[in-house]
Amino acid sequence: KLLNFQPLFCNVTLIVTFCITSPDAAETRDVMMESSVSSTHGAEDSLVQCTESEDFAPSKLGTKEYWDEAYKRELQTYKDIGDVGEIWFGEESVDRVIRWIEAQHVSENAAILDIGTGNGMFLLELANHGFSNLTGIDYSKAAVELAINILEEEGFRNVKIQVEDFLNPSTELKGFDVCIDKGTFDAISLSPEDREEAKKHYVTSLRTVMQPGGFFIITSCNWTKEQLLQIFNPGFELVRELPTPRFQFGGVTGNTVTALVFKHTD
Repeated sequence: KLLNFQPLFCNVTLIVTFCITSPDAAETRDVMMESSVSSTHGAEDSLVQCTESEDFAPSKLGTKEYWDEAYKRELQTYKDIGDVGEIWFGEESVDRVIRWIEAQHVSENAAILDIGTGNGMFLLELANHGFSNLTGIDYSKAAVELAINILEEEGFRNVKIQVEDFLNPSTELKGFDVCIDKGTFDAISLSPEDREEAKKHYVTSLRTVMQPGGFFIITSCNWTKEQLLQIFNPGFELVRELPTPRFQFGGVTGNTVTALVFKHTD
């Protein structure tokens, strides 16, 4: 959902720099992080200015106002020229998750939730693979309108798309067998206000909307495997780390993004 670029990222033990690129390719937000296991990603041809911090620097990319404006522009672009926009992390990030779901023989009628659906392209691919009980949520009304338009244009009128703030979900949002996040938790991590509380609310909401034994599949460019294991414990246990592109820097090899499958244990 979150950012339109092909990420270049590695997990290494040193001071590293990463930048996050918005849907307007000209806008960037950069962070420097020092930790025992850090993360690097970036976009080609981006102008970078970095500051040192023990945590992610607050960013407008973590605000609802930013994404409302971004998706208003994307919606207008779609209406004007039919451009659906970018796939966050690229098509391979969608394909690897769908391959794993299909390898587990998850029922085509399984209730699947796309958290922060954006333009709905992940849901479109799931629908193309035969999954029929799909729900997408986003706190941006413009994103929801864009996703509905794209899915209806492709003939998928039964996919449920609705405006929801996942940190304060409606009581009707529950019972999901699979929940997917591809960038939304990253955005929450950049919120200028109460980021720690927001992350806790996210985990609480996830436990509320999921069926016990359900799968949570997250793809992140901000967080390492070890960090995500800590954030989603207790309540979730690691099932598998999905293979992602690798990157070598300074003789150290790491993954370009982190993609993990958790099982809801509550």
